[in-house]
Amino acid sequence: MNLTTSIRERVRSLVPLEDILPDRMPAFVRSPVYFFGVVCLSSLVILIVSGILLSAFGPQWWHDNAFGHFVNSLHFWCAEMFFFSMTLHLWASFFMGAWRHGRQLTWVSGTIIFLAGIGTAFTGYLSQTNFDAQWIAVQGKDALNSVGVGAFFNLMNFGQMYGFHILILPLLVIFLVALHLLLVRIRGIVRPYAATLAEEREREMVWSGRGRNKTQTTPAAVRPLPSDQVSYYRGLRMMPYDLLREGLIALLIVFVLMLVFAGFFSSPDDPPLTIQQYAQQNPVGFVITATNELSNTSLIANYGPPYNNGTGSVQFIGPISLQQIVGVTIPLDVAHTYVLDPLAIVAQTNPQIAAALQTFTQAAPKQQAAWEDAYTKALSNATTSNGQIAVSQGDYGPLPVMMDQLLAIGTSGALDGLLLRTGGFYQNDFTKPLLFLSEDALPAKASQWNLLGSQWGVMNETGNYPGAAWLWLYTFWYQVPPYNTSPNADALVLVTMGILTTIMVVFPYLPYVNRLPYYLGAHRLIWREYYRDVRVGRQVEGTSSTL
Repeated sequence: MNLTTSIRERVRSLVPLEDILPDRMPAFVRSPVYFFGVVCLSSLVILIVSGILLSAFGPQWWHDNAFGHFVNSLHFWCAEMFFFSMTLHLWASFFMGAWRHGRQLTWVSGTIIFLAGIGTAFTGYLSQTNFDAQWIAVQGKDALNSVGVGAFFNLMNFGQMYGFHILILPLLVIFLVALHLLLVRIRGIVRPYAATLAEEREREMVWSGRGRNKTQTTPAAVRPLPSDQVSYYRGLRMMPYDLLREGLIALLIVFVLMLVFAGFFSSPDDPPLTIQQYAQQNPVGFVITATNELSNTSLIANYGPPYNNGTGSVQFIGPISLQQIVGVTIPLDVAHTYVLDPLAIVAQTNPQIAAALQTFTQAAPKQQAAWEDAYTKALSNATTSNGQIAVSQGDYGPLPVMMDQLLAIGTSGALDGLLLRTGGFYQNDFTKPLLFLSEDALPAKASQWNLLGSQWGVMNETGNYPGAAWLWLYTFWYQVPPYNTSPNADALVLVTMGILTTIMVVFPYLPYVNRLPYYLGAHRLIWREYYRDVRVGRQVEGTSSTL
């Protein structure tokens, strides 16, 4: 047996060239809903090209260069168009029952493309190196941490997210799109629903492929191959069709439209918030946050895995906490990280700070707690003058000297750099500074842009730009009981979305339920021209068989 010949003939029977590049298609493809898929594919092409250009010049290029910002705007609006058209394409495919007649894998690959696209867009937001990226990172961490994923997929690690966005996930999307298109071309576009459910079920048995129902009456010898589009479309009115020309025209239209949007509307780019800005603009808030970190009373100090063994933000799914099972993988001692270690560096050349540190560290824990409590209360009535903090007299031990110096480190910008130190050459993990800012500074600024969770923040964007509207179902759950009052909201929402997503992916394999689109009847609007032809009994090519 010639293996090469065998494989070649097998491929030829499954993927005839005339089906890969057809010049005739059923007339029902003139329905406007088929254009959504073409627009989606065209948007993806421009997304990839603009993304390659952005990555070639580096993540900072588009912030400082006018042409770079234009390319980013093109990328931004193409992403909006991609999800808009893909969502419409997905819904249209659902109402058409696009998985029928052996096309289940076509539906599955399409839904997985949607999920991979969400992941790619999400990591894209995190790779913007602006305020949006910061806020989405600190908000998204809670959901991923609640199910243990944040231990391995750290949204605040820019290097990790950038790698996922420009390489891993795009390659996955490209592969899935290629597979999806191949499946569409092998089996063709699904026919409209038959006039009756019984006729539709008979058609399904003929074209469902291998693994047929034992009760099927069609003899195996006369069953057509799933890739036999000539037989599949027999009895339908056909029309000339230039696949490549239609694709190029759609690509040109989308490209011109995106150029207009990018040129006139630009893209959001609110600068990132730094600890230096926080210390300069709100010195009292900075010192309060730092004091809470020192006393281990802050949100992050009591957060729990993956940062420490606290329980303040630990979430459960029933009796199980995946967060605790995974454990501490990004250990963070907030007192040392944000206060003691930075001051220790200054103490090497500043005797006053060295003495203050020694006094504090050698004091008994009870004494330290008394100083911290008294100083925290005094800060509630603190005043500022020329960037310096003044509090009422009291027994605060060495804390005023320590915090004045830490404020000086913060306002100089040195603390930003110190918190980025990892011991290696590349410094692209923003976990430590972002967690510090998440205590007060980031939420305060986010509320001004209506980005809080109670404001459907995940779907919003700084300014008046459209945000991630495709996440509306995810955000929705946070607005309704019992999710909006549960301490386990993030974990519950992710489980809920996981269940709904699984149902969406395997929908073609759910008996009886997968007939829902037929009963909804939207397919009659989508294929209204086809059903009009059927009503008037218009003559069509081929035999009279409708199978």
